[in-house]
Amino acid sequence: MEFKKPPDGGWGWVIVLASLFTQFLCYGSPLAVGVLYIEWLDAFGEGKGKTAWVGSLASGVGLLASLGCGLLYTATVTITCQYFDSRRGLALGLISTGSSIGLFIYAALQRLLIEFYGLDGCLLIVGALALNILACGSLMRPLQSSDCTLPEKIALENVPGRYSIYNEKEENLEENINILEKTYRGEETCKSTLASGDWKPESLLPKNPTTMAHTKETETYKKKVAERTYFCKQLAKRKWQLYKNYCEETVALFKNKVFSALFIAIFLFDIGGFPPSLLMEDVARSSNVKEEEFPMPLISIIGIMTAVGKLILGILADFKWINTLYLYVATLIIMSLALCAIPFAKSYVTLALLSGILGFLTGNWSIFPYVTTKTVGIEKLAHAYGILMFFAGLGNSLGPPIVGWFYDWTHTYDTAFYFSGFCVLLGGFILLLAALPSWDTCNKQLPKPAPTTFLYKVASNSSNV
Repeated sequence: MEFKKPPDGGWGWVIVLASLFTQFLCYGSPLAVGVLYIEWLDAFGEGKGKTAWVGSLASGVGLLASLGCGLLYTATVTITCQYFDSRRGLALGLISTGSSIGLFIYAALQRLLIEFYGLDGCLLIVGALALNILACGSLMRPLQSSDCTLPEKIALENVPGRYSIYNEKEENLEENINILEKTYRGEETCKSTLASGDWKPESLLPKNPTTMAHTKETETYKKKVAERTYFCKQLAKRKWQLYKNYCEETVALFKNKVFSALFIAIFLFDIGGFPPSLLMEDVARSSNVKEEEFPMPLISIIGIMTAVGKLILGILADFKWINTLYLYVATLIIMSLALCAIPFAKSYVTLALLSGILGFLTGNWSIFPYVTTKTVGIEKLAHAYGILMFFAGLGNSLGPPIVGWFYDWTHTYDTAFYFSGFCVLLGGFILLLAALPSWDTCNKQLPKPAPTTFLYKVASNSSNV
């Protein structure tokens, strides 16, 4: 299925605005969960690794809210990519700043709500604010495909014949009903044949009107049952074939080495790159940095710089002379170095500086859909991006508990952040190695070498004399 040419504007800017507010309301609180993490530590009295599961599941997978956030994120990114082509990087950068602005605002808002209404009241108010996502969703109008004006899955008849399990041309419903009617007429013929013998017709075919009406109702009922059975049979076959095709397309995606490397990189990136936004407040407290020394919460600094990073990296992605994949790899490698530097930060100033660097580099989320589109194409973006976001959420869920367990084991965050930096660095190098030989030319044939020309010296006729 091919979509219409992206308008690069028009209603697309309404889509951008709605997507920005959707990510603001959806991801503001989960990303600012570090504020709640301190409260949970005091409320539950458990270890850091066990308590970190609460925050990581809120931003990863496994909870109802997380499922909703995952669906919303994929929807906003996919529809934005459909509406924009030449300005796709800018549009993605704008919508992804919504979550960063939300992180900045919700970090301060949740502290204020906890102070006035307690932890339970804070969560109730945040949940009520999230209901405004319904209004944002009502503005999203996906582009129609170029070859049809109505959705393809509106009726069973719209499913192509190639979805038949045995790749055969199935008989349609009317033909099936005609066969049933012929069968009934055949039964009547048999009855008439038997009646032509010694048997009397009246004994076999009663002429009672009530009995005849009952027989007609029975035949009508049988026809309806046959129709429903046929419909269910065809529907089951075609649904199974759709599922089979989905699995085959998934396997085909993983045969693309750049996509496979991207899948590993995003998983390792979320294992190592997400913990700072959840644990940075506790890192400061563990480093004996007093809360009174905080002109601004570290999580708010991460949020501001993430918004700046998303916007700048998104704009850079639109330049033709910049290879977006290499730009993404560069952010991973630099982030790994910043993570490994956290154990050396013992003051608020150094922690704030590293928080700003990490926040800016986390802005690579704005170019990740761009990289995915370049890798698999716009037609497969929703399918590929859904797979990648599932494993990204899984990495979000595993990262903070692993870092917390490292702290419970060693009573310091040093080893934990070395591990985080190694994960991000490993993912970046794997992606770099997979993409080096073929990024822009992976689907293009190399030009054929020019034919070799051989020069031969013609012998003179005098040599034969």
